[in-house]
Amino acid sequence: MNSPAATSINQDAFTPVNTQTWVNGRHQMRCVKVIEETWDVKTFCFMAEQPLMFFFKPGQFVTLELEIDGEQVMRSYTISSSPSVPYSFSLTIKRLPGGLVSNWMHDNMKSGDELVVHGPVGRFNVIDYPSEKVMLLSGGVGVTPLMSMARWLFDTNADVDIVFAHSCRTPRDVIYKRELQHMDSRIENFHLHLISEQVGVGQSWYGYRGFLDATRLELMADDFMEREIFCCGPNAYMAAVRDILVAAGFDMSRYHEESFGETPAAVEEQAIEQAELAVEDAEAVDTAEMRAVEFSSSGKSVRVAPEETIHAAASKLGIHIPKACGMGICGTCRVQVISGDAVMEHNGGITDDEIAEGYVLSCCSVPASDLVVDY
Repeated sequence: MNSPAATSINQDAFTPVNTQTWVNGRHQMRCVKVIEETWDVKTFCFMAEQPLMFFFKPGQFVTLELEIDGEQVMRSYTISSSPSVPYSFSLTIKRLPGGLVSNWMHDNMKSGDELVVHGPVGRFNVIDYPSEKVMLLSGGVGVTPLMSMARWLFDTNADVDIVFAHSCRTPRDVIYKRELQHMDSRIENFHLHLISEQVGVGQSWYGYRGFLDATRLELMADDFMEREIFCCGPNAYMAAVRDILVAAGFDMSRYHEESFGETPAAVEEQAIEQAELAVEDAEAVDTAEMRAVEFSSSGKSVRVAPEETIHAAASKLGIHIPKACGMGICGTCRVQVISGDAVMEHNGGITDDEIAEGYVLSCCSVPASDLVVDY
């Protein structure tokens, strides 16, 4: 006969769990595990306090909302885990010299700590571009979104021929080496190739040496022209890959690369120039062309010039809408327009379904009429 304690345990074990599905938005998360991948790379695993199904498209990213030295900081990172492991998600972060967030995460984030996460978003994913043959090209920590894709294809037993080529600086810098080799050894449709820029004296290395070039690409996959190619890594690495493919006559509509990261210098310069021009032209704006932007939660409103964004309107009123990239990429500044029309020029930080529901990214949306915003 079971004891009362044993009966209670068994009953608890079968208590139904009501779970929700992860959707783009602001979420409180808790770190449950920290894994040291290499000497300067760690993986941080997160869960929600209440059971949550973390479904996302492999390759998408989230934006972390942190407070560092009393200042709010936003930073975007690709999800490295696969939605085939649904009750948690992971971010793999490399410590960068002078990197404010990466160093803070490495030095401070530990199991049990909480933080706010926005997302998931991103057009760079393996779901939206199905193919029977794919090639995953990564450099350095750019391996993270491609690892999410590889894990998804592996876990779901997808009938997809996969060539995974990863470039690193030295043999000790290969992230996920054992797991990649495991996948390569387990299924015949997974082909792993590693390239090390430098190999020191006495270091064991059985892969390619040097840099990815047209010859090595051909050796790794002589049918690369027939494949859907996904690429992520430093800007110089991705530029080199593009040059190789264009020179080969590759159909670049089948080439996809991760696009978020540091704001390009050209964009920063353009933003500065636009700000200076805005100051100079402020008095010349025809008041008849100005639009009223009202924020329903506060009841505050302001009139703005035709080229001023919804985010700028909020700032004028002292309303803080979180923002990370300022380029319509991260999706952090999403708001819903209740009435009126806005023109948005984004870079993948919002889905078609969200747009259909009236959402816009405030950093890259300007009013085409008087607006009421739910914020």
